[in-house]
Amino acid sequence: MIPIPITEDGLNTLSAEIAQHTLELRHYFVENLRTARRFLKALHPGIVIDDLNFSEIDKHSGADTKTFRTWLKEGHSIGVLSEAGCPGIADPGAELAAIAQDMGATVVPLTGPNSIILALMASGLNGQSFCFNGYLPVKDPQRSQKIKALELQSKKENQTQLFIETPYRNNVILEDLLKNCAASTRICIALNISAPNAYIKTKTVADWRKNKPALEKMPAVFLLLA
Repeated sequence: MIPIPITEDGLNTLSAEIAQHTLELRHYFVENLRTARRFLKALHPGIVIDDLNFSEIDKHSGADTKTFRTWLKEGHSIGVLSEAGCPGIADPGAELAAIAQDMGATVVPLTGPNSIILALMASGLNGQSFCFNGYLPVKDPQRSQKIKALELQSKKENQTQLFIETPYRNNVILEDLLKNCAASTRICIALNISAPNAYIKTKTVADWRKNKPALEKMPAVFLLLA
């Protein structure tokens, strides 16, 4: 399980073991073929990409699990690459890790950037009890109901609630949070984490309402603690 940078030019955020393993691997399952090729070429400029075997995980039908099982049975070591961050976390690579576990293969998670954990680290919110909720519903009333339910759960358990959104909806989800949450609830916006222009701010809903930012279309994690 091979993390890749969250942002462009983020090779410095990777551990040395990633460079070592990617020199040895010849078989990959990847979330995005173009991203994977570009990443490997940036990490190893002299690598011959055409010598590698790739299987792209389809956004709708998922991974080619038959090929994955075949490669494992043939004794190949397989790299799993997310489009950004850690595979298996909010990512289709989890299915492949489960198959490998069922087949008795060794699953090795390499260390690298994870936007969820990095956002939690910088937020100042509760890192002892937290829950990642993936994407919230796109439309109302389901979206507002979910936000209110997460706020209630957060208050009841003193638990930080984390979720993500498609970058072009960043401003929409912020508007929905400010509309549906209590004034005292704390919201953290973690935008473009690990990049030079990263933006990570935590304020109460009341304070965000006074000075609401216009969020750029960049990868973001939102955190809530009532």
